[in-house]
Amino acid sequence: MLSSQQLETFRSQLTEMKNEITHRFEVNGHFGLEQSLRDSTGELSNYDNHPGDAATDLYEREKDIALNEHVEEEYHDIERALDAIEKGIYGVCETCGVEIPLDRLDAIPTATTCKEHAPEQAVSHNRPVEEGVLMPPFGKFEYDDKEVVAFDAEDSYQEVNRYGSSETPSDFNNPQDHYNDVYMESDDPIGYVEDYENFVATDIEGKEITVYPSIQHKRYENTLDEEDLMTPFGDLPGYEKDPYTED
Repeated sequence: MLSSQQLETFRSQLTEMKNEITHRFEVNGHFGLEQSLRDSTGELSNYDNHPGDAATDLYEREKDIALNEHVEEEYHDIERALDAIEKGIYGVCETCGVEIPLDRLDAIPTATTCKEHAPEQAVSHNRPVEEGVLMPPFGKFEYDDKEVVAFDAEDSYQEVNRYGSSETPSDFNNPQDHYNDVYMESDDPIGYVEDYENFVATDIEGKEITVYPSIQHKRYENTLDEEDLMTPFGDLPGYEKDPYTED
């Protein structure tokens, strides 16, 4: 059994640890978790054209949550150990009743069990709320049976990137003519996926395919002819002249 002097030493040590944690919470709070991520970083918005900054902020918030849980768990262990001292059962395993070795108490003053009955480490499932909206690409979009997405997470970033970044037309190996050409995949079609969507239509049931001759129609058919290809819905009907050009 522990002597009264040893108990007093552990009581003093545990009380000092408790006061230190209490003072830390009073001065610094719970690692800034009482504030939103936007308020803690001082940013006006978490939606910008620098996803690396948002990822760094989220990583730091995840660390703060882990550190806060660790300190809170330590605080509860200290209170449990102090309560055991008051009840006169400190130094005895609360599971099997065997005396806890002095070396273990010296290393872990908050221990209330022997090594064999030490509680298993639980995996925390407390996650930052920001993870609900800051997901990897395609993480928040559903695919249909054909795995086709009209507007996905990558498109969202491209749409924002169109409004400016740190790049200028002169930053490219092949200098661009206009700022509208410097954003990522600026040559991607907007509002459609395939070129034939500009001149092909179907009925309300997706049947009765109709082709409406136009300039885009002519260019698309010429490209197919040059590459000896065919559209997914068959060959395009030809025409003698372009209705949008002069006779």
